Amino acid sequence: MANPASRETEEQERPSLTLRRHYRVAPDKVWRAWTDPQALKIWFGAEQIVSVPLAEVDLRVGGRFRVTMLAADGETHDVSGIYREIVPNRKLVFSWAWRSTPERESLVTVQIEPDGNGCELVLMHQQFFDQAARDGHNHGWTGGLVKLESWLGSAAA
Repeated sequence: MANPASRETEEQERPSLTLRRHYRVAPDKVWRAWTDPQALKIWFGAEQIVSVPLAEVDLRVGGRFRVTMLAADGETHDVSGIYREIVPNRKLVFSWAWRSTPERESLVTVQIEPDGNGCELVLMHQQFFDQAARDGHNHGWTGGLVKLESWLGSAAA
């Protein structure tokens, strides 16, 4: 049996990333972007994602989410996880695992902090399998957050 202390150290040493973005909208709009399946279908995914045919959200602790994305090259990307913490309009914590590599589960925390002229989004993605996985997700999240900004600026938001 593995030593719990060594497992904790291993998880702390695994690659992670933190991205921050400021959006000139109320926190509830950013919250909706992350929790409304119809919104996820519009903005979610890196720039090479051309459509999100499936977005399912069971927004409760222990509830699952699933998003299926179609890339420009025809490849399908399928990710899912379980909500671990939910603070409406402020914080979401959920596991993250690709259908193709379910054993590589990681952890995503989305924090939304109101400020004087909108809000700040802090996305922390932790416990990556390796640096290559971290770098790929950095690319994907960066592109997705650009698409999120565009969606938040649209009339649909």
